[in-house]
Amino acid sequence: MYQPYPPGNQQQVPQPPGPPQPVRTAVLLMYGGAALRAIVIIFDVTRIAGLTNPIRWQYPGSSSPIHTTKVVVVCIFVVMGLIAIGGWLWMARANGAGKSWARVLASVFFGFNTLGLLRIIIKPYSTSGLVLAVLAWLAGLGAIALLWRRESSAYYQARSVRVS
Repeated sequence: MYQPYPPGNQQQVPQPPGPPQPVRTAVLLMYGGAALRAIVIIFDVTRIAGLTNPIRWQYPGSSSPIHTTKVVVVCIFVVMGLIAIGGWLWMARANGAGKSWARVLASVFFGFNTLGLLRIIIKPYSTSGLVLAVLAWLAGLGAIALLWRRESSAYYQARSVRVS
């Protein structure tokens, strides 16, 4: 019969503390932002069908440019959307791991998101698109506000000291 050797004087390696509640909530908001962005991709792709008449007015007499333009627009929407989803997921994972640079970069991304929202407010394409953009912006605002709270700052500071 096998019996494990008793641990004796071996020291336990302390496990790093998990992220505080504000950071965990911010990470969930970031995952929510990624999900909203996926909905925006689906919404944008389905909205392409409405572009037929504006394209037809610009290129009368031919259906080939209409199809080509739709394909190009769909590809742009999908690629940009996937990049945005990747950014949300990257920031969620990095901030959950306590990377100090991720909190700063997430704040910069939120600034870009704010500029994008302002562009949509100035020239709205549709009410549902505006609602989705505002929801994504609110998810970002909530995440940034939580990431810069005092207990979150203590977490990032503890994680950066541990790595050094």
